[in-house]
Formats: sequence, C-alpha cells, structure tokens
Amino acid sequence: MKLKKYIENFFELIKIRITLFVTVTTAFGYIAATGMLNTEIIPVLFGVLFLAFGSAAINHVQEKEFDVKMDRTKSRPIPSGRISADSSLLLAGLLVLAGSLVLIIGSNLLAFTLALLNLFWYNFVYTLLKRKTAFAIVPGSLVGAIPPVIGWVAAGGSLFDPQIIAIAFFFFIWQIPHFWLLLLVMDNDYRKAGFPTLTQVFSRVQLSRITFIWIVSTAVTGFLITLFGAVSDFWISIALFLSSLWLTWKAFKLLADHGDLSVFRLTFGYINYFALFVVVLVSIDKLFL
Repeated sequence: MKLKKYIENFFELIKIRITLFVTVTTAFGYIAATGMLNTEIIPVLFGVLFLAFGSAAINHVQEKEFDVKMDRTKSRPIPSGRISADSSLLLAGLLVLAGSLVLIIGSNLLAFTLALLNLFWYNFVYTLLKRKTAFAIVPGSLVGAIPPVIGWVAAGGSLFDPQIIAIAFFFFIWQIPHFWLLLLVMDNDYRKAGFPTLTQVFSRVQLSRITFIWIVSTAVTGFLITLFGAVSDFWISIALFLSSLWLTWKAFKLLADHGDLSVFRLTFGYINYFALFVVVLVSIDKLFL
C-alpha cells in the first residue's frame, strides 16, 4: 500500500496527464518533420518528459500557498502534507537535470534550448503573471506551442519552416480557450485563492461571445495547417475540415446558454478532443499516406 501511495503522489506531483500530452505533441512535431518513427525519437521524448515532470513539480512548490485555498487543489501532495516542499523541489531539480542531460546527449542544442525556454516560460512567466492578470493565459499559451517545435528541430527541421510555424500557431491558439474555459469553470476557486478572474473583467454574456471567437479561431487554425504542406492526403484534409465545422457547431451553444457552467465544461472537452484529433489525423497522413 505504501508503494501505491508513493506512486500516486508522484503522478500527482508531475501532473502526469498534462506532461504526457506535452510529450505527445513533441512526438507529433518529430513525426511531422520526418514522416517516420525511429529510435532517435526516444531520447527526445524522455528528455522533454523529464523536463515537463520537473516543471510540474516546481509549479506545485510555487503555488502551494494558493493550492491550499482552493477546493480543486487543496488535496494535492504539498498542501495536504503528504510531501514537503523541499522534497518536491529536490525531486524537481533531479528531473530537470536528467531531462537536460538526456536532451544534450541524445538530441541537439536547439531542441534543448527550446525545452528550457518552455520550462522558464511556464514557471517564471505564466505562473507569476497569472497572479497579476487574468489575461496571463494569452502569453502563457506559448507553452503549448513550443513542444511540437522541439520535436521538429530535434528531427532536423528548420525552425522557420512554414509547416511547423502553422502547427505551433494552432497549438498556441488552442491553448488560449483551453486555459480560458478552465478559468471559467473554476472561477469561484480562483477567486478564493486570490487570483484575478475573467468574471471580474467581463460579464457572462461577453465571456460566452469571446470564448466562442477563440474556439472558432482554434477550428480555423486546425484546418489551415493543411494549406502549409502539413497534410498531403485529400481525405485527411476533408476530415480536418469536417472536424473544424463540428467544433464550430458545438461552440454555438455558448451563445445560447450564457454562463452555463455545464456548457463550459463540455466545450472544454470538445476543444481537447479536437486537438487530439488533429494530432492523430496529421500523424496518420505523415506515417502511412
């Protein structure tokens, strides 16, 4: 039982679902650049994964005073007393060191530099900025755009290739309503912790309309990557177009049900499914078609 608890605490500390998705989008960037999966991707993925683990653990330490005030986060390992902040910071340091060494040895300097930039941007720009403004999610969305670029340059792709710029832009735009909807769903919790919230700036009607625009932008950029050479198969392009229409159609419910939290929750799921669908479709195109 003790071992199970240790594993559960570790997975919670490293935010396993988020960090695994970071690794998936890194793999996506690699596949987009090479059109294949080979053993050279392994150190890239492990390096990024360990750095993401370390970044997540640092974030737990940074936000321990806020987490204890929020219903959603007060049971996390540090505020609940299951792990000390010092132990978490030590673990984070070891994970960051491990990830750095793996990337330096197994990849290239540009990929390593971008990975460190992502850690810095998440922990020391976005995390600190969100204590000051609810609009921190806009610059903070850069953390969603960088991982596929890491995979791309690790595979030898150019940083300025239109394909990866289009892919990175899609993930940047997607990340904004992703964070935005999370803030809306958890509005009361964020208020209790003292974070600035969107409802302090906009009315519910305004928030519904603005969120709708961000989601439509996500749908449009998801399809636009086909125009930059990221997709070659006609039917994959059609599938991306139809999925973009589906997301837009689902987003219209925001305009009909202003301020309905259940709609915000459902839409949060829709945009995440859409992002995953884009990753799967483009990967199929690159690997098999």
